[in-house]
Amino acid sequence: MKRFDSMAELTACTGQEVAVSDWITITQDQVDRFAQATGDHQWIHCDVERARQGPFGTTIAHGFLTLSLLPRFFELAMALPPVRMGINYGLNKVRFPSPVPVGSRVRARLTLLASEPVDGHGVQLTWQVLVEREGGDKPVCVAESLARHYP
Repeated sequence: MKRFDSMAELTACTGQEVAVSDWITITQDQVDRFAQATGDHQWIHCDVERARQGPFGTTIAHGFLTLSLLPRFFELAMALPPVRMGINYGLNKVRFPSPVPVGSRVRARLTLLASEPVDGHGVQLTWQVLVEREGGDKPVCVAESLARHYP
């Protein structure tokens, strides 16, 4: 885990890969609970028997489930200095170039693309988050994520 003592120390890393998270295993239980929460019960995610005969040979995680793991990846990859408030400001770009079969392990590579001051003495960080699957040849998710931190 990468540790930062100040936001200035972190923002000095702009343009660099800052950290790589630990691996997370995607389980069928996670996929089923995500389907319950979102109402997306498509067979490629939830019907284990039918999915065995499908294009991936097993069930796959929802793309948005993979995306929803971004906060966890950050938590596993780095420790930031305490702030009064941190918020998810949104996303600029998201793509899912490859599926995540259930049982796969995924992790994220975090590159700080930009840092800029925002009102209230805060800083906005623009991250490229590249989620890779262990043994995969393409990323499973590439996202540009925006976060704001206020001292």
